[in-house]
Amino acid sequence: MNKSELIKLIHIKNNFFSIQDVEDSVNNLIDFLSNSLSDENRIEIRGFGTFSVRKRDKRIARNPKTGKAISVQKKHHPYFRASKSLKETLNN
Repeated sequence: MNKSELIKLIHIKNNFFSIQDVEDSVNNLIDFLSNSLSDENRIEIRGFGTFSVRKRDKRIARNPKTGKAISVQKKHHPYFRASKSLKETLNN
């Protein structure tokens, strides 16, 4: 499912909201989550999971095509851990 499909499904389930209101809400939520993660804040949504940021240190990697060693700078990446109830829902 992509963002436009999500917006359509929310609009169908809650037809008293306009599609523009649903789209604005989804965009605001995504912006809020992205900004919070960029500030390295942890986001916990009970019953769904936890979003956080993890750091990858600077390292030496290899170009798989040429085998040449290259330096990869340190960076941050998003991390998601599903809640116990989400895992149980998926496995039933």
